[in-house]
Amino acid sequence: LMELPPSHFPAARAAALAVGYLRYLRGGPGRGLELRELRRARRQDIDGVGHKYCLELELEDVLDKDRTVSCSAEVLYPLGSTGSAPDVQVSVQGELRSTEEADQEFYNRMRSLEQELVAENIPDSHGNIPPELEPIHLLAWAASGYVIWQNSTENTKFHLAQVKHVKQVKRSDEDLQFDYVVLLHEMVSQEVMPWEVTVLWHPQHGARVSRDRRQHRHSAG
Repeated sequence: LMELPPSHFPAARAAALAVGYLRYLRGGPGRGLELRELRRARRQDIDGVGHKYCLELELEDVLDKDRTVSCSAEVLYPLGSTGSAPDVQVSVQGELRSTEEADQEFYNRMRSLEQELVAENIPDSHGNIPPELEPIHLLAWAASGYVIWQNSTENTKFHLAQVKHVKQVKRSDEDLQFDYVVLLHEMVSQEVMPWEVTVLWHPQHGARVSRDRRQHRHSAG
């Protein structure tokens, strides 16, 4: 294993991917996980397979900045353009703050709306998010973690820039459904990509992305 300085760009890109993946697994309307520090990074080149990054991360919850947890992650980027997502393994040391109460509250509030929720531009152009839309934004953040994981390569670093549009969809089962259009900013190419993501969420099951598709912009003309 080759030690990499944590400031090394490929290490930072692998870390962003690992956090995105964990955000999809463990994030939701009541929890937003963010990288506070990349403590250690090592790389292994596995012949005929790909590059594997072994990372030690410190994460914080955006809703509880004083609490941090450690996380170790392994990110394996397969060789060549196989079109398959990187293989990511993450394990969290320490307890994440419980979101049970906040989740239930959000769930009940969304289920009891007379009109399904519709919103756009979260955050707005000044970077503000109304408190009642914070859970909607955090859920988009968790869901975009899935898209980031599925579409990352060793040369990309995605970041959720904005929820362009979100619409709650009425369902006959227990899940909440939200149809999002999110803007993902790819920091290496500086490209901003609109992405359609449908998310199902339930307090007991967390977030599941049921479909996602890159939106191809029509050139104005």
